[in-house]
Amino acid sequence: MKIGIGLPAWIPGVQGFFVLEWARAADSGPFSSLGLIDRVVYANYEPLIALAGAAGATQRIRLVTTVLLAPLRETTLLAKQTATLDALAGGRLTLGLGIGAREDDFSATGSEFHKRGKRFDQQLEVLSRVWSGEALSAEIGPIGPAPAAPGGPEILLGGYSPTAARRVARWGHGFMAGGGDPHGANQFFRHAETAWSEAGRPGKPRLVGCAYFALGTDAAERGAAPLRAYYSFAPERAQGISSSLPSSVEKIRALIQAYEDIGTDELILWATIPDLEQVARLADMLGSQQ
Repeated sequence: MKIGIGLPAWIPGVQGFFVLEWARAADSGPFSSLGLIDRVVYANYEPLIALAGAAGATQRIRLVTTVLLAPLRETTLLAKQTATLDALAGGRLTLGLGIGAREDDFSATGSEFHKRGKRFDQQLEVLSRVWSGEALSAEIGPIGPAPAAPGGPEILLGGYSPTAARRVARWGHGFMAGGGDPHGANQFFRHAETAWSEAGRPGKPRLVGCAYFALGTDAAERGAAPLRAYYSFAPERAQGISSSLPSSVEKIRALIQAYEDIGTDELILWATIPDLEQVARLADMLGSQQ
């Protein structure tokens, strides 16, 4: 199982130069991917722009949106932006996509919250058409540039429902499960595999999990604060996630093993403490497991 690491660009107050330092440190380490969370009504960096910066600061590590909230964005511009990023990164973009759960993000962008699932399905069709070089419509021609990979970047569908998992069968290359709960991830992974098989697609979907972590002195307390702030809209969830934060080598190893046991292909670990020491500590921990 591969291990990726999240960019700290989701934590308010983190400076832009530090995000790029973090990307370079991760690129020189054992990590497979750099992940980044998406929100609008929050003091995080916009994911596609942040990953474009990370693309220029790195050479080999993949760039992953974990996940990008597609219905908040105009579709053809999203197709052009992601194709551009994929081309500039030399085909290193993995596009995790979901519909979002915060109604204020939709209000802020003038998007319809209660129709986001239907809009997302339409967006996936348009993205595929644009990336394949087809005309947008009878009146509108192709929209470039061509992404690095024929047909567009790798797509992972994310969410917390069987419907989200079933979308993989038609549009995705795999499924992404967030939340740091291996039991919940296992359920959605199996939904995705069933839908994939029933659609007659060869092989199996790529399965990616996401979880938080913190390491070092007072890690549990220091690492919980950003989580409580980020999930303040859902107090019970904020309490649950922050109180169960893996904050020791032993707990993180157990978490990694739990994801490996359910057939996860890659686990992306988001540090909740914006300190480069987190990159080094996690890299050392992974190195000691070799």
